[in-house]
Amino acid sequence: MTTLAEVNRLMGDRGKKLQVLFITVDTERDTLPLLKEYMTNFDPSFLALRPEPTELKAVADSFKIYYRKAEGTTPTSYTMDHSAGKYVFDTNGAVRLFMSYGTEPAVIAEDISTLLKSMEA
Repeated sequence: MTTLAEVNRLMGDRGKKLQVLFITVDTERDTLPLLKEYMTNFDPSFLALRPEPTELKAVADSFKIYYRKAEGTTPTSYTMDHSAGKYVFDTNGAVRLFMSYGTEPAVIAEDISTLLKSMEA
């Protein structure tokens, strides 16, 4: 989320055209109030979704996301192993870009700016 907040900053006014959406894979701990507070820490415009536990597998499969609960020493000390990346959708809902974990904010901002320009043409 820090990376995406920096992308917004780097893009200036064009960043207002972006909508960041986070989907949790930890439906057990991530309540809606907790997710709202978490997202607001990065940018008040960022949104979070929490699929119902029964929907999580289908959501993850549709994004080709791996996730697994790694048990801890106590019932609440578990962690979630998961793949990480950023999908960029156009205004029609089509996936246009995928950014792997660790992609620098400047690279993401440049790629999104290029995509926005191509859509304006």
